[in-house]
Amino acid sequence: MAIALALVMLALGSVLFHFLSPWYFTPIASNWQAIDTTITITFWVTGFVFVALSLFMAWAVIRYRHRPGSHAEYQPENKKLEWWLLVLTAVGVAAMLAPGLVVWSQVVNVPQEAQVVEAVAQQWHWSYRLPGKDGKLGTTHARYVTDANPFGMNPTDAAGRDDILLTTPELRVPLGQPLKLLLRSKDVLHNFAIAEMRVKMDMVPGLVTYAWFTPTRKGSFDLLCEELCGVGHFAMRGRLVVDEPAAYAAWLDKQPTYEQLRDTPAANATIGKNLYAVCAACHGVNGEGNVALNSPKLAGQGAWYLERQLNLFKSGARGTHEKDTFGKVMAPMAATLADGSAVADVVAYIASLPDTRAASTIQGDANKGRARWATCAACHGAEGQGIAATNAPRLQGMSDWYMATQLKNFRDGVRGAHPQDIYGGQMGLVSGMLKDDAAVGDILAYINTR
Repeated sequence: MAIALALVMLALGSVLFHFLSPWYFTPIASNWQAIDTTITITFWVTGFVFVALSLFMAWAVIRYRHRPGSHAEYQPENKKLEWWLLVLTAVGVAAMLAPGLVVWSQVVNVPQEAQVVEAVAQQWHWSYRLPGKDGKLGTTHARYVTDANPFGMNPTDAAGRDDILLTTPELRVPLGQPLKLLLRSKDVLHNFAIAEMRVKMDMVPGLVTYAWFTPTRKGSFDLLCEELCGVGHFAMRGRLVVDEPAAYAAWLDKQPTYEQLRDTPAANATIGKNLYAVCAACHGVNGEGNVALNSPKLAGQGAWYLERQLNLFKSGARGTHEKDTFGKVMAPMAATLADGSAVADVVAYIASLPDTRAASTIQGDANKGRARWATCAACHGAEGQGIAATNAPRLQGMSDWYMATQLKNFRDGVRGAHPQDIYGGQMGLVSGMLKDDAAVGDILAYINTR
């Protein structure tokens, strides 16, 4: 009797958990209601079978329990029962598979009017490419991929000149417009998944996979990689923003094309030297840094990283947190650079400064730090040299006291919390492995040995 009661309670508890549980699908925001319907049908079929079998076993336990003088009857086969089981099983399987086949037919047939968007995955970030006014994407190839050409654009293909290249993990799309996603990976297996859109597709190196959907609700939706792609997998996050068509068109008009990016005039270090006069007061004439003024070493740092940080300060994505005391000092300094050209010019001048290794100021156990460094090295490089492709700056030979402050800021949410600081947000997640100041000191002590 106890076993029968347990079977009944198991069935009842499972049904109640399904209907009362707060964990279920996120509210849908695309045209793929048919996917939800198909899964609901599967739940009903499998749920009915589960409850029926559980109750049958409970009944069988009671009905055929041991009684004095009773004997079991051996029946090697029962044609009638076998036919019933065959028919009911076939009906159940068909009920689950048929709707899925219908939906899959819709998934693989993309509407002709769908707008094409290419999503490119790389450890551990997203980037996107949109066709220009000609409506065509230019060709790409792995042999063209460099830090200056991360998409691998074919420089001789005229169709790619007006392509719009977005190196930010945020993608904007228009409301109500069917979208065809061309999915490409530059390194390992990734997976493009947006739960609210009911989109999930593998990204295989050497192949271009695809998926499509029509956004039906405005908002911002998380884009996740749902294929284990390395130590930074958990931080590989992007964002899909669905706008009204007019707002989307206005945003699209502001995005530079591949041709414009390629033909951007080279930065002028001579002009940058004059602009750097403001920076030199704190960071030093040669960009060597000044710990007394809480100004880190700049010389030797990657130009792409310095540009990004200056633009974050200028836009308010950095240096606005109430606890970021020194960031607040830097924000108005960055504001003295009028535009992107001024930022590029001053960074070009910094690149010409002598790169002298910063003095070590942090005490810690380098041996303990070495074990922790394995995670950092995946992005920053084995020697801490920095890797532009993973958006990770140079650490080797830079100001360790500054890195200590920033690691604590990342860990405590002082830096990286702003929604526009995408890579700062990633670093905030990774820095969580450093539980205390001693751990920070250990890893910086190891970096100082590189």
